[in-house]
Amino acid sequence: MKYLATLATAAVMLLSGCATTIHSNVTAFNDWPADIQDKTYAFEAPQGAEDTLEYRNYQVLVANQLGQLGFHQAAEGQQPKLLVGMKYFTIDHPVRVLQEDPFGGPYWGPGYYGRWGYSRWGYRPYFYDPYRFGPTYAEERIKHQYQRQLRVTINSTSGRKLYDVTVQNTSAVQATPHVMPALVQSAFTGFPGQNGVPRTIDVTIDPKTETLQAANPAPKAN
Repeated sequence: MKYLATLATAAVMLLSGCATTIHSNVTAFNDWPADIQDKTYAFEAPQGAEDTLEYRNYQVLVANQLGQLGFHQAAEGQQPKLLVGMKYFTIDHPVRVLQEDPFGGPYWGPGYYGRWGYSRWGYRPYFYDPYRFGPTYAEERIKHQYQRQLRVTINSTSGRKLYDVTVQNTSAVQATPHVMPALVQSAFTGFPGQNGVPRTIDVTIDPKTETLQAANPAPKAN
């Protein structure tokens, strides 16, 4: 596990720079027993292509959060009482936008919306503005929105479902390792939480101390 801890540290190092607030929508369902004593657990084995160094890195992040809640990862040869599962995905949603460029060059052809004009940058769409002399050029750009989802489950080894949390986040941040520590913290904020109640959790990444602070933690369930 030492090399995994090193990977987790490396992920946190990516958070250096400007402060970032990660907004996540969190919904947790639980049937958590109040009298549970043995909190030893093991991770469910990832399937096929999911078994990557990145996946194992995020398992370390989950293990760190569980450790703060009094859980203990089972030692080799020890029979755990709980099984922890984790799945995540990232989907890129590119959006094409037109940004006005009033400094476009000369053009050829009629000046109305939808035509193409020629400038020093090549052919680009332009808009005809009746209140200005000549067309207004528009520069086409691609903006990306990254949709991420993290799901963590805790079940007993006998098959009883105890905890199932889904964390969803959409942002312009491209690097998943930059965002995942905040998603994992959001998954366990207020654990086990109110059953089936959607929450919004804001986690601010502090670049000076490289720590995560939940801005609106929910109270623990009775």
